[in-house]
Amino acid sequence: MPRSREGWIDQIRQMLERSGFYVADTRGVRPSSFDLAARRDATLLLVKVLKNIDALDAEEARRLLELGDLFPAIVLVIGQTSGASELEAGVVYTRYGVPIITDETFQEYLEKALPPFLYASPGGTFARIDGARLHLLRLERQLSLGTLAAIAGVSRRAIQLYEDGAGAEASVIDRIEEYLGEPIVRPIDLFELPDRATPANEGEEAPSGEETGAPRRGRSAPRPTGDSLRDGVLEQLDGMGLEVVVTVRAPFDAFTRTPEILLTAMGSLRSALHRAQVLHGLARVSEGHAMFVVREPFHRPSIAGLPILNVTELRRHRDRDDLLTEISEREGP
Repeated sequence: MPRSREGWIDQIRQMLERSGFYVADTRGVRPSSFDLAARRDATLLLVKVLKNIDALDAEEARRLLELGDLFPAIVLVIGQTSGASELEAGVVYTRYGVPIITDETFQEYLEKALPPFLYASPGGTFARIDGARLHLLRLERQLSLGTLAAIAGVSRRAIQLYEDGAGAEASVIDRIEEYLGEPIVRPIDLFELPDRATPANEGEEAPSGEETGAPRRGRSAPRPTGDSLRDGVLEQLDGMGLEVVVTVRAPFDAFTRTPEILLTAMGSLRSALHRAQVLHGLARVSEGHAMFVVREPFHRPSIAGLPILNVTELRRHRDRDDLLTEISEREGP
């Protein structure tokens, strides 16, 4: 791994690009809950890079999960250590519902199609058993539950649970696979969208309700923030019948669907110049649109391909389709 975090992010970006992903780098806008957004076909990723995963607190994890639910996208943290301990390759860790892997695990998954099989839990290292395969192998070898339990060093009830697809400690799986001479574990698909309604793994419960940051449906207009520009833009979008989700620590300030994705940022023209390339890249990766709203008059349709509207221009639009048409006309390649 490169010494600097910046070099490490560049390495992961190159890894994604070699694997056919189109990548948007968000490092130009700080603070941001993710460092890279990447798309390949229907797979959209939001990637956060942390040398020490202990830096991922509950609030930051909540924001990441919220963004993942909004797009929707798969959220991944690439990490190196936890405290003074190195993370192990081939193992999926979880903090506050966010999956964490090493760059080596990620590279093997992307470039060699080798998925991880193990996940870390407070009780140890586990893997998911292919229950149907284990049951078939046991019957083919005419093994009773008691016999296989003795071989594995567990109870008969544990074997029944394994055949129902429960997870098992790595040492138990090793004993069973060595005796049967066949693999019995299920790989972990890193690009499978998680079900937020179920625990992230056996050892950690996913946050619920407000803690997950899941978007709230059917809510009233966004709460005033005291910023006249921000409040005016949010009110305007809400008045068009758009469901507005206000975001924090993201390169954009609001997420809406038209039903296409629309990422909206607002601020000074100087801020627009700073954020334009990142926002335009995110719009392309998410297969949506983005715009930046400024207070002062601006006589160009876009900056770096990002549509720029001043407040007066935005207020002329009462219909979301009309707004999207103008944004599309202003978009650059």
